Amino acid sequence: MTDTAQTPTKAPTRLQRWADSDFFYLFKRSPVAIVSFAVALILVLSAVFAPLIAPYNPFDPASLNLMNGFSRPMTPNAFTGDSFWLGTDDQGRDVFSTILYGMRISLFVGVAAVLFAMVLGISLGLIAGYVGGWTETVIMRIADVQLTFPSILVAMLIFGIAKGVTPIEYRDQMAIWVLIIAIGLSDWVQFARVVRGATLVEKSKEYVQAARLIGRSGPAIMVKHILPNVLSPVLVIATISLALAIIAEATLSFLGVGAPPTQPSLGTLIRIGQGFLFSGEWWILFFPACTLLALALSVNLLGDWLRDALNPRLR
Repeated sequence: MTDTAQTPTKAPTRLQRWADSDFFYLFKRSPVAIVSFAVALILVLSAVFAPLIAPYNPFDPASLNLMNGFSRPMTPNAFTGDSFWLGTDDQGRDVFSTILYGMRISLFVGVAAVLFAMVLGISLGLIAGYVGGWTETVIMRIADVQLTFPSILVAMLIFGIAKGVTPIEYRDQMAIWVLIIAIGLSDWVQFARVVRGATLVEKSKEYVQAARLIGRSGPAIMVKHILPNVLSPVLVIATISLALAIIAEATLSFLGVGAPPTQPSLGTLIRIGQGFLFSGEWWILFFPACTLLALALSVNLLGDWLRDALNPRLR
């Protein structure tokens, strides 16, 4: 009688574990999440690969032809005979190409501003929740005062002060970075408040007490033990804040205090198109506005779904 050796079962790969997870199951069952993710992914990839996708470089003066100005979408120009998918603006720039390049600026500013707000808010929230005392009081009172003002007004104030102290010859070069700092400083409060509340809960648990007993320092406990346990709500806030940061950048650029004309974002394109709306050139405003709406709405809906998916009470 021979013994048959049992064949060892293969451990599931990381991809298989993710495919069998509750998170992916909820994603497959949500049409809104699937459509939002697809739209956001298409727009982001289009912006990243704009130099390969765009038929023209709208910011290269040598490639512009003023005779192509105000060409209607999919209609040959009366002078040159050239046809453009989404038409052209007053300078003869292809609207489709300007949208792709403008999305790069909007996404870069939005992502960088959210990352800056995350780092600042998480750091201050951890310090306020773990250290406590007058440190917590000062940080949270500053946060409370900032919450009394609309974020866009705070961003405009910070942008105006930073631009005022920047030398004139460097203002256009530093405008994007000043815009990132302004939006980031106006959005750090929500990260700090959430992290502080979670830190107050986590620091009283046994694993934090054990880390203190073995001699771990305060910064090490905050970074290595508490931070990983408070990241889930932070990621949800970051996703929703990305849509708000993109809208804030577009608002500032529309008001003329954002991206410079040499690096126009979607907000700048909308401001330019608004001046020609009532003269019949509707496409200069319509297509950038629709792109901004699709980008902000898809990211916002994805953030709302992510908040529900990571909430154990709603599973």
